[in-house]
Amino acid sequence: MVTLEGIVIDADEAVLECQNTDDVIKIGVSARHVHLCRKDLYTLFGKGYELHKKKELMGGQFAAEECVTIVSPELRAIEKVRILGPLRNESQVEISRTDTFKLKNSPPVRPSGQLDGAAPMAIVGPKGSIFLDECCIIANRHIHLPTYLAEKYGLKDNDFVDVEVETGKPTRFFDVQVRVNDSFTPEMHIDTDDANACSLKTGDAIKIITER
Repeated sequence: MVTLEGIVIDADEAVLECQNTDDVIKIGVSARHVHLCRKDLYTLFGKGYELHKKKELMGGQFAAEECVTIVSPELRAIEKVRILGPLRNESQVEISRTDTFKLKNSPPVRPSGQLDGAAPMAIVGPKGSIFLDECCIIANRHIHLPTYLAEKYGLKDNDFVDVEVETGKPTRFFDVQVRVNDSFTPEMHIDTDDANACSLKTGDAIKIITER
């Protein structure tokens, strides 16, 4: 029997499902990639070289057409590693734990940009190569939030939250770093190891757990 109360509940649920679709936080699976500073870009590709955009990402970032080869101190290499732009102040290599089995190295898990104690790596381009003593990390899990959405959750830049995913293999991720900027699109970044372990793909939705 259809009741007025049931109709109201159904209507409320429908509204909740449909409203603020831009606020849905989705998974972004991040494969191995490289960030370069201008000096290193010129060494690898030639003086005056500029990156060519292949795909726009959030916050003014982009995947470049250009790729490089990374080589560990054990002389193990992975080819066709994508460069992400724009250029940074320091060059950085981000890989997964699975990649370390091939490279025979052991980088720390770190937030992007924190390179003290990072693993060494050589980067080879078409015009030259560089060797960096501290550049290679496994990026920590993190969520990008625009300011208005962070405020909605009561969060600020560099807070840590737990995250639940109910697709694939239901999972909870602990101590996920929150990054806040007006230019961000709501998105949680995980590497290919996390994605494969939990049967997740880019575009799957997550749920922030604000009470622990």
